Amino acid sequence: MSELADYYRERALEYDAVYDKPERQEDLARLRALLPPLVEGRSVLEVAAGTGYWTTALATTARSVVATDFNEEPLAIARTRSYGAADVRFRTADAYDLGAVEGRFDAIFAGFFWSHVLRSDVRRFVDGLRERVEPGGVVILADNRYVEGSNYPITRTTDDGDTYQTRQLSDGRTFEVLKNFPSREQFTADVAPAEVEWTELTYFWLATVC
Repeated sequence: MSELADYYRERALEYDAVYDKPERQEDLARLRALLPPLVEGRSVLEVAAGTGYWTTALATTARSVVATDFNEEPLAIARTRSYGAADVRFRTADAYDLGAVEGRFDAIFAGFFWSHVLRSDVRRFVDGLRERVEPGGVVILADNRYVEGSNYPITRTTDDGDTYQTRQLSDGRTFEVLKNFPSREQFTADVAPAEVEWTELTYFWLATVC
């Protein structure tokens, strides 16, 4: 996981290029339209907020957003964005230690982080989310589906079922990055006995867990 953190720290300045892929524009627009109603009037804890791309969507309707990330470098970029009148704050935080983040939250959003959770750590991660969401709240997750030709190819699969990609930065450095692509069935089993609503697009999925 340290290599994953290093990769995203070094990638901060070029991270948002992933949102420029032409074939994904329709799905991205749908995701950005689906998220605001889910957090309307809520206090949101955002996990792995990165450069704040999804924070801008959450902030259109949320009462407040505390956007967290393990690395300060992407958060420095997030702080430069405009969020309108929403109360948006930023904190460095470990996604596996959310108890360290002050506040009470009736919604948690983790965008494009589930795929970076080791299969052996899924239950620990899920339990950490549940501990921070208030009764009656909602946990919202979104991530990639694997589409040949649009995603980096999978270069390694472990005995536990974790899949990895080899990624290259613009300066030529390469990193091996954990990137899992759960099916609806696997995800539902991972968060059981919670109630799951699942939306499947061509390139992404969106799930709400209550």
